[in-house]
Amino acid sequence: MKEKLLSGRRIDPPAIHPAISVAELIDECFLAYNAGRLREAAQLLVKKCLDDDVTVGLTLSGALTPAGLATSALIPLIEAGFIDWIVSTGANLYHDCHFALGFDLHVGSFHVDDLALRKNGVVRIYDILFDYDVLLRTDEFFRHILDGPEFQRSMGTAEFHYFLGKYVAERERQLGQKRRSLLSVAYEYGVPVYSPSPGDSSIGLNIAEKHLDGCGLRLDPICDVNETAAIVLSAKRSGGKSAVWILGGGSPKNFALQTEPQIQEILKIDEKGHDYFIQITDARPDTGGLSGATPSEAVSWGKIDPDTLPDAVVCYCDTTIALPLLTAYVLARRPPRPHKRLFDKRAEMVQLLIDEFHASKKRQK
Repeated sequence: MKEKLLSGRRIDPPAIHPAISVAELIDECFLAYNAGRLREAAQLLVKKCLDDDVTVGLTLSGALTPAGLATSALIPLIEAGFIDWIVSTGANLYHDCHFALGFDLHVGSFHVDDLALRKNGVVRIYDILFDYDVLLRTDEFFRHILDGPEFQRSMGTAEFHYFLGKYVAERERQLGQKRRSLLSVAYEYGVPVYSPSPGDSSIGLNIAEKHLDGCGLRLDPICDVNETAAIVLSAKRSGGKSAVWILGGGSPKNFALQTEPQIQEILKIDEKGHDYFIQITDARPDTGGLSGATPSEAVSWGKIDPDTLPDAVVCYCDTTIALPLLTAYVLARRPPRPHKRLFDKRAEMVQLLIDEFHASKKRQK
């Protein structure tokens, strides 16, 4: 027993030198505490999550895109085929569009008088500053494109963001810039992007304004519930596995994880849970909030396969620190994967879900 307890790697890191790479730094020097958890997450991504037969869902909460993390990290991950589907807050997708539209956000300070900012028409996201006009002009962009014929009907948020990404990509082309928008790159590579609370962002506010003006667009998050469950079921039924990579927590975390209870508990389809779980969070588990809930707790809900619980890592760290490090690590340690283009396969995957649901109902009679 003693030998087993002391079988872990001996703590004897090399001296850090000027030429050390990010990947080498993580592997050799991140040995304990949350640095150790970040190393475990990085190695789990490379050794298991990014195998070709694993479908990777990424969730985004917190103001990540205003900090430039779409351009620096998320877009390279999509280009490399490392992200197959996304669940995001609407706010992240709204602020993502500022970059595509050629607007500027600036490094600032949180030591600032907010009354002075308001007086001078400057908006603050902690230490990010930008002109209030950026919001107004982004709103104008949304209200203009929502008059398009493709938006005059009911649809899920993945389809809505696909059309939005198409318009954003065209605006990037007109401005002579490329790959500054998460939405435009997701559109290009067929990565479906879901938003579980579409009314809870400036995108939703502009859609609400267009409703008053007769726009026919109606976003259907219930459609998203079945589509995301279908993505996970299809991954399993094709002989592959499902991984969830959670940045933050909140509604996007729950929306990605509830796919398994939807499959097992509601639809009564035989399934076990997600195979791999990685979360970067600063939320504590003892407050009872979902953002801090651990993988072992998720097992009790059927969200995580208990047999794969060792392949679950929670790192208590700011996402703005962890995500760039993990991105650099996986790009250095793993070759690109083929793009799954799940957006193009939604109808096929949902049909699989429907077929298994009806087969399950027959067995219950």
